[in-house]
Formats: sequence, structure tokens, C-alpha cells
Amino acid sequence: MKPIKCYLLFLVSGLLLAGTPASAQEARPNSIESMTVAQQGGVLNVKLTFKEPLTAPPPGFSVASPARIALDFANTTNGLGKTSQTYNEGELRSANVVQAEGRTRLVLNLNQAMTYVPTIDGNSLLLALVPSAPKGGAVAPMAEHFSQPSPSADAYSIRDIAFRRGKDGEARITVDLSDSNAGIDIRQQGQNLVVDFVKVNVPDALRKRLDVTDFATPVVSLNTVQQGSNARMTITPRGLWEHNAYQTDNQFVIEVRPVIENPNKLVQGARGGYQGEKLSLNFQNVEVRRLLQVIGEFTGMNMVVSDSVGGAITLILKNVPWDQALDIILQQKGLDMRKNGNVILIAPREEIATKEKLDYEAKAQIGDLEPLRTENFQLNYQKAEEIKKLLTDSTQRMLSKRGSAVVDTRTNILFVQDTPSRLDDVRQLIAKVDLSVRQVMIEARIVEAGDSFAKNIGVRLGWGGSATSSGGTLAFANGAGPTRIGSDGTLISGNASSNALVNLPATPRAGTAGTFGLMLFNSDKTKYLTAEISALEADGRGKVISSPRVMTANQIEAIIEQGVEIPYQQATSSGATSVTFRKANLSLKVKPQITPDGKITMTLDINKDTPNTSLSTGAGVAIDTKHVKTEVLVENGGTVVIGGIYTQKTSDTTQRIPFFGDLPYVGWLFKNREWIDDKTELLVFITPRIVAESLAVR
Repeated sequence: MKPIKCYLLFLVSGLLLAGTPASAQEARPNSIESMTVAQQGGVLNVKLTFKEPLTAPPPGFSVASPARIALDFANTTNGLGKTSQTYNEGELRSANVVQAEGRTRLVLNLNQAMTYVPTIDGNSLLLALVPSAPKGGAVAPMAEHFSQPSPSADAYSIRDIAFRRGKDGEARITVDLSDSNAGIDIRQQGQNLVVDFVKVNVPDALRKRLDVTDFATPVVSLNTVQQGSNARMTITPRGLWEHNAYQTDNQFVIEVRPVIENPNKLVQGARGGYQGEKLSLNFQNVEVRRLLQVIGEFTGMNMVVSDSVGGAITLILKNVPWDQALDIILQQKGLDMRKNGNVILIAPREEIATKEKLDYEAKAQIGDLEPLRTENFQLNYQKAEEIKKLLTDSTQRMLSKRGSAVVDTRTNILFVQDTPSRLDDVRQLIAKVDLSVRQVMIEARIVEAGDSFAKNIGVRLGWGGSATSSGGTLAFANGAGPTRIGSDGTLISGNASSNALVNLPATPRAGTAGTFGLMLFNSDKTKYLTAEISALEADGRGKVISSPRVMTANQIEAIIEQGVEIPYQQATSSGATSVTFRKANLSLKVKPQITPDGKITMTLDINKDTPNTSLSTGAGVAIDTKHVKTEVLVENGGTVVIGGIYTQKTSDTTQRIPFFGDLPYVGWLFKNREWIDDKTELLVFITPRIVAESLAVR
């Protein structure tokens, strides 16, 4: 199929091509004062008047589709007072004047491609515009010209050529030039796109042919050679395509994008609206059939006009795309069209609708009379019973009313009997759904970290005595209290707690508190006073890591659990008791779904239950529960924290004897104090990984 005519993506603002000489930048800015247009015979004259005379013709470029001519004036401002002006003189429709960064661009919007000859006359610049090809003659190959090469262009060269694929599948070719004033011509030769760089050298390292088929763009190859003083780049596309070309400073970019054929459009292309070549029609009471013949001859399209098409129409259209003109004629006369390849069928709407209805009814009758065929399908990954339900679903039956399906569960073969056309549809359906399911490995890490600190301090004070002195000695034995030892060395009495004045010892949550004792007694050793200080400081850190993991197929729920079942008694309706079990497990329930971009969506349900024996009662053992249920999106191999619980418990408890415990300094002898600071944190991490299809256990 012949490629669609190319067009140029033209950005009016920002793409000023010509460089500004240093001398021009330092000179006083020039200004465009006026612009006049006059048609003289076959030449369109455009006269620009400047505040100061020009030293040289301005660089510029021309575009074939849409037809435009652009001129760049360095160190020049826009003195016209407006940026757009409509002329409709000859082939000139309008002109745009854009000023940016000390330079001004003049854009002439034309009805057809034209060439120009610049002439400097004092403070004026005369542009003589003539058509590129005479009207009615053969159309010249479409070409686009970027800038005009200056006499000093012999030193121009190509520094680099880059090829890349765009986000929409287009091919983007970037040419890095040594100077922005290099002349560039683009034209289409048959199926190829040829770009000539006038008086530009190509280094030996860049003179080569690039095979870019693997990039999956419309471009198959790119060949750059040196032809005399010019450099030529030949771009070989395939299929339907269109191209854009633009230049920014030293970067020249060509984009070749694919065109998806739309059978309902007369002209294919990515641009919206009407895209056909423009024409002018001026007819008074002309027959519709004759007018359709004129459009067919102008476009070269093959037309088949029904005998029922008739009548006359009067229309005056100027510079209108031919597909828009055809659409207007069809709407006015109640006609419709159908496009098949490069042939257009035109008939009244009712006639086309009736013909299509008859075609559909004929196909339906053929389906009722067509002989049935039986075909068996060997399913590899799907269950044949599931495919049968899909084909014979009453709400959306995919078989015809005479079709049927039978399953052999032993061999997993599906037998389908239906018309050949329906069997083709079933074959395509099975080819799309009978595919191997990708596997996903999900790993969860449940981390419980604890940091506990406790400090206890307490005091016991006691006194004792005896009415008679035995001449013994008071002492402490094994921390049990004061002990009196007789002169013969025997143990007489002990344990001062029975005579304690203050009994507030340290009461740690775990472990044994350390003690420090002191005794005071008289010279006869008959009276004594004891003091015992007990204290404990405990600092503990702990971490519990649980890491369940499970592998499952895409969109298939999986569960893995480990733990115990705790029995407890439960009353029944008859009044008797029965033993029931309750789970205290670590479980992971997950249902993954692989997205088209390679990420994984997971529906997660994670439990971590542990028995709490410290809270057990006659009814049973309490269970500490940690539960997370959520849905997350994670990259393949990435890790995400799906939940966390942080708790901190702090307490400062004091037990004292009234009044005495509040005394300064000595009050510590009449109180017991406990400090507690416990921190716990729970984090749940999830890491999914898509298992490669080539992975195998060796």
C-alpha cells in the first residue's frame, strides 16, 4: 500500500534556526515597519520595509505540506503592531510574525508549495513567490527545505546521529550538526524518505547503514553516505507512515510515526479533521453525479455511484479539503458511502442500510443451513469443563443455537460441534485463554521487637532486743536478718522481719533483687537496729522474626499456616459439655494479580496469634492476636511495609509510709519505688517475586 503523504510538524514559536552573528547582536536592533502584498501575473510579490537596510538576505526554509515559507531576521523586532494578518491574495492566505530572544520569524501561510527569490532594495526586502509546480501539471515530489546554505558552509559537518523509539512507537532520528545554518532538503522517493544536507561532510565513522528493525518502529533501516559535497540520509520505512521534521539550534529531528488504517476514513493519517488535498468548486445547478465524477478525477479515487443517485446541487467552495467537500455533498443529498480499500461506493442511505440488512439476514440464514462440523481441542493448561461453561453460558452463549460441546475429563479434551465460522471463533478463543499461568512467590516477614527497662528500690527497717544479756555477738546470716551468737558459738535467734518497723522491700517483676544490710547495737548487745536496702535494675531487648512464604499461580488464592489448636470446653444445647478447639496460628493468605506492566497487586490477610498462658482462666487460654488485612501494589522483587504497631508503656510507682516517706533525705528509708519503661514494635514486610518461566530445579 502506498504510504500516506507526509507533513511537517511546524512549531511557530521557539524554533528559530539561524544563528545570530556577534556583530549583529552588538549592532542597534532593526525593525519591520510594514508589509505589503501584490499579485502581478503569475508572481506574488511580498514587500517588507525595515527601519534600517539589510546587509544580506535572511535565512529561511519552506515546507510543502502544509505549504509555508519561514524567514528569520536576526537582531530585529516586530514593528507592525500585530502578530497575525490575513491577506487572501493569490496563493498567500495569511502571515504570522513572531518575536523571541532578539530575533523575528516571518511565516507565510500558502495554499500550495511555492519558491521565493529575495531581493534587497534599500530599506526594503522584496520576495518574489512562484508556484513550485504549475497548476494542472504533474505534481513535483514533496520536499521540505530548511534554511539557505551560506557561501561559508563548506566547513559544516554532522557530529552525531542518534536513533531511538518514542513512547507511541514512532522512530525519532536526531542529527547533531556543527552549525544551525546548514541547508537541509527532505523529499519522498518511492517508499523511502531522503534527507540531503547541502555542503555538509559526514565523518567516516557515521557513514554506515543501521538496521533498526528490532526497535519495532516504522523505520527498517537508516543509511548515511557522502555524495560529493553533500551528505545524504536514506530512511526506509514500512507499512503506512507519516513524518514530522523540525530543527532546534544544531539539533535536526525527523520523526516517522505509524499510521493505523481506518476503513471509515477517506484519507489516512494521525491528524484530526479533514486531511485531503484542497480544491475549489464553483458550480451552479450541477448534477450530483457529474460533481462526484469531478472529485473522483481530482483525487484519483475509484468511485462506484449507484443508479439511484441523482438531482442537482449548487455550491461555491474555495480551498476546501476534498474529503470535506465530498462529506458536504453526501449530507446535502441524503447519501452515504462505504470504503473498501481504494474503492468508494456511494448510494442513498436507505439503499445502503437495506443492502447491509439483507447481507446480515443472508448470513444468518446460511448459519441456519450450513452443515455442522466436529472438532476436538486438546487443552494444556485450562480445564476442559471450564471452557465448556464459557462457551455454553446461557447469558452470553458463544456457540450457535445448533452448536454443542462435550468434555472428556480423563484426557481433558473438548469436543465442539458447530458451523465452520463458529469453530474458527472457538479456536481463536482457546488459543487466547489456554496459556500457562505465571507463578508468584510471596514472602512475608513479621518482625516483633521489644525493649524493656525496669528499676526497683525498697527498704526494710527492724529492731530487736533481749531482757538479759547472754554476752553473745549480733550478726547477719545469709541475709535472713540479725542473728545472736552465744559464747559457746551456738545460733540463738534470727530473722528481724518479725520485728520490722518498715517492711517495703523491692518487688521486681522477674529475678531476685540485691540486698544491702546494716545493724546498729548497744554495748551490751541487748538492743539492735537493722536496715536492709533491696534494689534491682533490669534492661532487656528481644526480637522475634516470623517469615512465612508461599508460591501460587496468578490470581489464585493461597494460604499457609503454622501453630497450635487450643482445646476448651463448651456447653451444648443439651446441657452437656464438649471439647472445642481454637487455632492460635501464624498464617498468610494471599491472592496475587500480575499487572500488564509487570507489577503485582496482592490481596493479603496475615494473622499472628500466640497463646497467653499468663491470662489463662478456667474457661480456657487467652490468645494474643495480631491481624493485618489489606490490598497493595508492589513492583516485582520490591519490598513494602504493609503495617506496623508501636506501643510504649511507662510507669513510676511509689509506696510510702505517710509523713515519714515525705521527709527530706530520710524519706527514702520509708518508701518503695518502681520505674518501668517497655517498648514493643510490630512490622510486617511483604516481598513478591514473579517466577521466571524458564526456572527449573536441577
